[in-house]
Amino acid sequence: MKFCTLKRINQRIEGDAAQFIAQTEQRYSDRLIRVAQYLAACCEEKPVVLLSGPSGSGKTTTALRIESLLDSWGHETHTLSMDNYFLPKGMGPLPLDEEGNPDFESPLRLDTELLGDHLQRIFRCKPVEVPIFDFKTQSRAGSVPLHRKPGELVILEGIHALNPDVTGRSDDSITGIYVSVRTRVTSRSGHALHPAKIRLMRRLIRDRLFRGRDPQETIQMFKSVSRGEELYIMPYKHRAHIDIDTFIAYEPAVYRDLLLPGLHALDPEFLRRSGEEDLCRMLEEIRPLEPDHIPETSLIREFIGGSIYQN
Repeated sequence: MKFCTLKRINQRIEGDAAQFIAQTEQRYSDRLIRVAQYLAACCEEKPVVLLSGPSGSGKTTTALRIESLLDSWGHETHTLSMDNYFLPKGMGPLPLDEEGNPDFESPLRLDTELLGDHLQRIFRCKPVEVPIFDFKTQSRAGSVPLHRKPGELVILEGIHALNPDVTGRSDDSITGIYVSVRTRVTSRSGHALHPAKIRLMRRLIRDRLFRGRDPQETIQMFKSVSRGEELYIMPYKHRAHIDIDTFIAYEPAVYRDLLLPGLHALDPEFLRRSGEEDLCRMLEEIRPLEPDHIPETSLIREFIGGSIYQN
């Protein structure tokens, strides 16, 4: 586990914020370059990449940036989102948790039969029609063709990508990648913020800006999300050949002014019960950073908007 102090973040912002952003982004780019080099070196024997991680990890941007690198080197790569393999509404019962509530994190929400068939066809370089899932209507809205040729790679990204009951057990022909926030941010008092709180910040912003959810709703949902991570993601981390820490050192400073007004508007008792008081305290301690110098390829753009990888 890595640690990053708020004191150091504030010092870098006060010194030269643009340089801080550039250097932080370069470190993440360097990590992705090394991963892409590894995938290129074994693309013939391992043509399928399974990229998993909990909610708010930056899976989509990470996968697409790796694809972009491989494409630029002449290794044609295709990225698929497991979200497109959700079962349409009415096609099978909605899985429930222990309390009888809908379990939106369960792998039973996926059309594993169709996904398994497609993965086998992709392995054999046979054409498939990848479904397009419409979240508003909870139905399939057409499809797009995919025909992997020999030597090309396919990256399948999603929270259940490393689950062998979902994607199969052909470990010899796949490369597993696990992405998540692995850095703890330490406050002036010495309190280390759990990495999941960084992912929660990302969710809070994305949900408000693009999904119409208020902070209280997102915080309440995150309990179910965390339960799903423990049940459906963590048990399969060991299948990953590569780990990527997606923490971006300056990101809490960017989130500060986007989050604090909404968090301050919540009932203090709700924040206390939900255990998010430390999140507020940390954001109050950090110096704000305007997103002007954040590149459009940045993982942070997946959550605040302006990414070249967003539809």
